[in-house]
Amino acid sequence: MANIERRMLGADGPMVSTVGLGCNNFGRAGTLTETQEGTNAVIDAAVDLGVTLLDTADMYGGAPGQSETFMGNALKGRRDSVVLATKFGHSGFDMGILPGTPKGSRAYIREAIEGSLRRLQTEYVDLYQLHTPDEVTPIAETIAALDELVDEGKILHYGHSNFSGAQIAEATAAGGRFVSAQNQYSLLVREAEQDVLPAVREHGLGFLPFFPLQNGLLTGKFTRTERPADTRIMRQRPHLVEDAPWDVLEAYAAYCAAHGVTMLEATFGWLLAQPGLTSVIAGTTKPEQLRQNAEAATAWQPSAEQVDEISAIFS
Repeated sequence: MANIERRMLGADGPMVSTVGLGCNNFGRAGTLTETQEGTNAVIDAAVDLGVTLLDTADMYGGAPGQSETFMGNALKGRRDSVVLATKFGHSGFDMGILPGTPKGSRAYIREAIEGSLRRLQTEYVDLYQLHTPDEVTPIAETIAALDELVDEGKILHYGHSNFSGAQIAEATAAGGRFVSAQNQYSLLVREAEQDVLPAVREHGLGFLPFFPLQNGLLTGKFTRTERPADTRIMRQRPHLVEDAPWDVLEAYAAYCAAHGVTMLEATFGWLLAQPGLTSVIAGTTKPEQLRQNAEAATAWQPSAEQVDEISAIFS
């Protein structure tokens, strides 16, 4: 069993494993976790490995809510062994909740949490995240509704996703007790370094990167000429492999080889060395993938100089 580190999520959040489990594939057609049995196998592995942070959203799954439903079934009798994180209010997705109601409003939030609690078969969510900013509802109303849920014990902490640095500052200024920010971030997608990560550090939030392995391109599984056909990226998003910056990725592979580490180990090491970054949430559909992530996260701690060298490869 990998000795996975624990970190506090922000200044006031829960302790979570530095390897998280992204649950967006649970119930998704064409994956091994399309079924309850496949989902159970991955969650079993998470519990066994000590991967405590499970991150989902009400919209995830082959049908809306399917991921949460599968997770609720899989976690019966061991709910307290994990930190359950879910999201609500994606601006581009309709969950059928109070049509026409802004998704950051009190009315919407109270309906959304009841649906998630029912599907997850739990009395509380550890981390409840606004999936995308609501450009209509004043952030103060959203904060007040989330604070109500904390006071009622239906959520323990709350965070946000896809906020800009300015929106993070605004939410803090409005009195929000946000503990986390979740944004896209990887060696190949570095925009968060411009304003999001500085705001995260200034306001004491924990940072959770999504797509940290860039659909597998940063795992070493793919090369310019070798592309496993049984992977989801090749079945559903082959253009990402075709359009990948292979000169840069090959330079990275050479760097990893010279330092005696795998690309997956170096990628986890670089991510976990970023100040403010709490946990690397990667989606998996096989227990073995999760085991590989857990082992990689504990295999190599790069020096500050090595972190800078890796950053420079992708600059």
